[in-house]
This record gives sequence, structure tokens and C-alpha cells, in this order.
Amino acid sequence: MEQRKLFKGKRTRTPGGETIVRLSGVRKRFDRHTTALDGVDLEVRAGEFFSLLGPSGCGKTTLLRILAGFEEPDEGRVEIAGSGMQGVPPYRRPVNLVFQNYALFPHMNVFDNIAFGLRMKRLAGEEIRARVGWALELVDIAELERRRPHELSGGQKQRVALARALVNEPEVLLLDEPLGALDYKLRKQLQVELMNLQEELGLTFIYVTHDQEEALVMSDRIAVMRAGRIEQLGLPEALYERPASRFVAQFLGTSNLIPARAVGERQVETPLGPLRVAEALETGRRYTLSIRPEKVRLSRRIQPGPNRIEARVDDIIYTGAENQYLLDAGGFELVAYTLNSDIQEPGYEEFDYDERIAVHLPEENLVVIHE
Repeated sequence: MEQRKLFKGKRTRTPGGETIVRLSGVRKRFDRHTTALDGVDLEVRAGEFFSLLGPSGCGKTTLLRILAGFEEPDEGRVEIAGSGMQGVPPYRRPVNLVFQNYALFPHMNVFDNIAFGLRMKRLAGEEIRARVGWALELVDIAELERRRPHELSGGQKQRVALARALVNEPEVLLLDEPLGALDYKLRKQLQVELMNLQEELGLTFIYVTHDQEEALVMSDRIAVMRAGRIEQLGLPEALYERPASRFVAQFLGTSNLIPARAVGERQVETPLGPLRVAEALETGRRYTLSIRPEKVRLSRRIQPGPNRIEARVDDIIYTGAENQYLLDAGGFELVAYTLNSDIQEPGYEEFDYDERIAVHLPEENLVVIHE
């Protein structure tokens, strides 16, 4: 087995592999009133870290269970590695699933938990020892091989579950919120380790999460799901910077949503007054404008000009890395973020509660949502 290498550098966001997972028109109902998946079409590329992101009940875990073979779709087709999966049981699919609760056998030690699938395949003892040893080294728990699950921390259990899945050499690894039960600091550490591991092995990861930051940090591409459908799919940067719907703008981070009516090619009327946008619009049509809080510019110098309004500081939330300002702009609420690293910069301004300040909404940062 090869020794582990550490991946360094920025992740490649455009994997160019062939399609390894394809879903076409997949529907799943649990009763007459509950539609978990409503005609999902999806393609995942080989070697991709792909995330399914959405709130509870959106269908992301059901989709993962269909890929794993624990559920069958009512309609549609599922292909993995070029083969249809209809009627193929989980143990014959080229996938492995890492559960949120790890699902370790409590009566087995770490080595035997990892070796379980290999023994079911009736591999020779020498090969089992070699492959389990490789997996233990891969996830940095070789010294824990004789411990039982009750003797492990949450992070160590997660590593065992991951090793148990990887030792079977799947073509696609399915992960159902595997970091959800861990504390914040450990979760951040293991996010990086999972990214490094996926990059090193070149495996396809399909990762289910409801954590927006986790999806943005780890993924090559993200599918945002809502009510059994894919609301928007794309690169993390594209989804964050150019949300296609109000739901994506609100769910993927924080966004100021401003109702608008086009009164000219690039002019709109809003509750904040007239604003200018970079995109050409259809006069008379109604839109929603989205702008991220960190894109809002604040100043004490109130000057007239395009997209400049006056607002009152309604509240200030200190989070350590930034100040979050809740602003009252004539009865319309806006949110703005300023990084605290700017405190030492020339011209930095920190504003006070109830102070009246100038707010600039740059037209290039106003995203037009066509809904």
C-alpha cells in the first residue's frame, strides 16, 4: 500500500472526469402526502467532491439512500459507473456509505470493525491485515486498533467509520452528515482532513450536509435542494455570488433581499428609493435584488450619488472576526458586515448605536433574482 501524502494548495473547483453517477427523473414518495424527491436529474463527475446541501426534509438523505441501495425510487433511473442500479442490493453496488451515527459494532474492536466488510467478501487473512493496516494509517488511528467503540472519542469514531468505508475501495463514497455530532473546533479540523483525503485518493465523494459553510469550504460543486428538487447547482463561488432564487440567497449564507420594479433598462424603484443595477432589465417587471452584508459599504460621510442612502444603526453584534450592523433605512432593515482586521487600517470607521450613517450598495454587487 502507498504511504499517505498530504495535499497542499487550493482545491481544483472544476473536476473534468467522466460522469460516474447519473440520476434521471428520480421520484420517491413515502405516502400520498409526502414526496421526498420530485423528479431529480443529477450528474456527478468522477473524482469530484460533490455536496448535497439543504434544510431538514429537503430530500438529500433520501437521495443518498437511493444511491446506496437502501431505498428504491418510485420512478426514474439511477446509474453508477455506467450501470443501472435497479434491483441491485447495497452490497453489490460500487459505493460505501458513512452514516451520521457511525454505526460501529460495539462488541468489535477498531480492527475488526474495519475488517468486517472484507471478511464478508471472504478475502485472505493476509490481505485483510494489509488493507486494514493501510486504512488505519490513512486516517491516523493505527494506535487505536485494539480499542472498542466505547473507548473512543467522537472524532476517533468518525475516523473508524471512514476507514471501514474506504477499506472496501468503493468507486463512490457517500457521506451522510458525518461531522454533525462533533464540536465546532474538531469539525473544522476534520473538514480539512476529509478534503485532503479525497484529493489524495481521487475518489468521488457525495456529501450530505445542512451546514452552508461546510459545503462552501469542502465542495467542488454544490446542489442546493428544496422540497425534493434541486434549486440550484454549481460551483460554490457561483452559488454564493450569484444565487438564482430567494431561497438560495437566504439559505446559502446571509443576504439582504430588496423588492424592486424596473423603471428603466438598469434603473429600479425599491423601498430604499431608486437604485441602479449592472444588469439590463425589462421595464415594468418586478424583481428581487440580493446583496451580501459584506458587500455593503458604510461611511460617516453622507454624500449624494447613485445607490447611496442614509440609515440608522439599530444594533451592533460583535462576533470576534467582524462587526455586524443592523441598519434601519427608513423602515427597511439592512445587514452589513465589517471585518475587525480593518481596525488598524487608515480610514477605518467603527460606528455607534443609533448613529446615522451613509450606506452604499454598489451596483456591481446587486444581484438580480428573476422570480
